[in-house]
Amino acid sequence: MPGIDECLLEAMALPGARGASLVDWTSGLALGTAGDSPVGDHETTAAETAELARAAAEFDSFAAGGQTFAGSAGSPAGAVGEPPVEDLIVTTRAGYHVLRFVATSFDSSVFLHLWLDRDTGNLALARIRLRDLAERLVLG
Repeated sequence: MPGIDECLLEAMALPGARGASLVDWTSGLALGTAGDSPVGDHETTAAETAELARAAAEFDSFAAGGQTFAGSAGSPAGAVGEPPVEDLIVTTRAGYHVLRFVATSFDSSVFLHLWLDRDTGNLALARIRLRDLAERLVLG
């Protein structure tokens, strides 16, 4: 079971990977980073992607199976430790940003962010691998 650094290194081994990070979406802080950042600063990227992740996790429209947002601010809908959204994909002219929510034994407020080159990246493979990494990731 990989820790944060090993997880990010595995993510960077994917075809077309340009950067990867593990981000806490409640605080917007990067818990670990690897590779490049789209804006040249991993902390800025973490804060910006956290806003997107927070919106998806907190809006009832994205809750699985019609579940409504439960709990206090920063608590995802659904069972404790179960993120309400599996992943988000943002496509830009030059690349893909894949945000994969990580289920945890606490409040599931973290996600993996992978930045892929659009020409050399494989989006389907990235989604499968990030799902596997998120399931095996050991936090703590």
